This record gives sequence, C-alpha cells and structure tokens, in this order.
Amino acid sequence: MTTSESIITVNGLPVRIVRKRIKNIHLAVYPPNGSVRVSVPEFIDDEAVRLAVVSKFDWIERQIKSFEDQPRQSVCEFVSGESHYYLGCKYLLDVVYTSKHPFIEIRGRKTLALNINKATSLEGCKELLKEWYRKEMKRILPGVVRKWEVKTGLQVESFGIKRMKTKWGSCNPLHRRIWLNLELIKKPINCLEYVVVHEMVHFLERTHNDNFLFHMNRMMPNWRIFREQLRQFPLAHENWLY
Repeated sequence: MTTSESIITVNGLPVRIVRKRIKNIHLAVYPPNGSVRVSVPEFIDDEAVRLAVVSKFDWIERQIKSFEDQPRQSVCEFVSGESHYYLGCKYLLDVVYTSKHPFIEIRGRKTLALNINKATSLEGCKELLKEWYRKEMKRILPGVVRKWEVKTGLQVESFGIKRMKTKWGSCNPLHRRIWLNLELIKKPINCLEYVVVHEMVHFLERTHNDNFLFHMNRMMPNWRIFREQLRQFPLAHENWLY
C-alpha cells in the first residue's frame, strides 16, 4: 500500500497526516507525549483533515493529558535498587558481580538479579536485559496464541516479537501473521492476551469499525478493561518517534 505523509498545525498542535488507499478517516493519539496522527483517504485535502481534528479536539486534549499523567519508567542506570517491570509486577534490581557468563534471574517475588562481570558496560547491561525479556516473551507467547486460537476459532500462521515505536501489535491479515511489541512482556498477561486477540480479530476485519467491535466483544468481553490496564502501566522512558 503506497502512502504519503505531511504535517499540519491545528490550534498549535502538530498533526501528522498519512494518506493511504483507505475509505475512512482514522485519528489516533500516541504515547508517550500525545503525538497526533490522522490516516486519511488519498483524496482528502488538508482543510478536511483540519476540520476533523478540530471536531475531536476535546477528546485529543483528554488523551494527551492522560499520557502526561501516566507514570514513566525511570532512565535505566542498572544499579541496585532501581525498578524494572515483568508481567505487570515491579522488581527491584540487584546487581551481582560474577566471573561467569552474565545472566539474569528472578529471585523470590521482588528481586531481579543482574549477574554481570565488572567490565560489563551500560550498553552491555541494556542488551542483556533486552535479550532476557525477548527470551521470556518467546517462552510465553506460543501458549497465549494457542489459547486464543482455541477460544476464537482463528488460526495464526506465524507470530513474532519486535520493538515498535507506535504500536503494541501489528498483523498481516492475508498471511495471518502477527507481531507483538517486546514492551508487552513488562505488562500484565491480560494486556498481552488483549493485544494478541486484537490482532487476530483483524483477520476478520481490517478496520476498527462496528464489525471489529462486535467480534472483540464476542471473543473477549472484558477487552476494554485490559486495554485500560495497558494504558495505566508505566510507559518506557525512551523517546518514542513517530
């Protein structure tokens, strides 16, 4: 699908316009700082987009305010006592020096032990934690997908994990392939399941219209609770770009 992008300003707010071969206007506000993006059909001009944004401006401001109020994860320095999240639980880091190959383990209910060499750099710690998160998500995700294949009657041909800047998940409905944001391993398991089901429902309906909502309500009646839960958990400290 070919796309083109441009930026306009509405009431002092930058708005990114993405023109695609679609039928309707889709407006979204993204974390962490409330960036506004509007996907529109190719024939829609900037003035029509401006009017659409103005008509939703109160809602946009509420979304931006909710992101401003949402707690942020602190910048990782990888020192003992700092907080890290795993499956919705907060763990305190315990840095342990070892002569063995560096590794991460959970100790008890509150401690994430970072076993590193004294020569391990900050970047090395970041990479070690990222790969541990990836390994854990690879371990958990197959069971989540299989569970919801049984519940929904939909089949996922393939799934994967990657870091995403603007989405919790994405899919290719034609090939029945889904991708999940690595950040989801930090959230409660219900949030991960919600995103999996959300992407699976796109196999049946590509847009977020009434038909999409019908299938979400049918397959996961409490999905709105899980979506809100996902929004309430601390955002990554990173500078997300759009």
